[in-house]
Amino acid sequence: MCQPNEMMTDFGCIPTDPVGFVQKFYAIGLGLIGGVALLFIIYGGYTLIMSRGDPRGVAKGKSYITYAIVGLLLAIFGYAFVQIVVVNILHVPGFA
Repeated sequence: MCQPNEMMTDFGCIPTDPVGFVQKFYAIGLGLIGGVALLFIIYGGYTLIMSRGDPRGVAKGKSYITYAIVGLLLAIFGYAFVQIVVVNILHVPGFA
């Protein structure tokens, strides 16, 4: 059963207010970004190990790992920026 301010859909209970809607899907998006980054770090490590010292393979594996970590850091810093600016500085209602 959904809360009074939520609507039942095929994907579960979805908030009807814009702030709740954004908060719910922002959390889902961060989880998805983390999962994809983990998969690319694993794949980069596998590529690095299987290159057997080949400079092109080593560079390819390192680039997968580097870009996965950079993407994950951008997502984390984006979340932290929203929390600091929207919640602590601007005090936007509904984001507390």
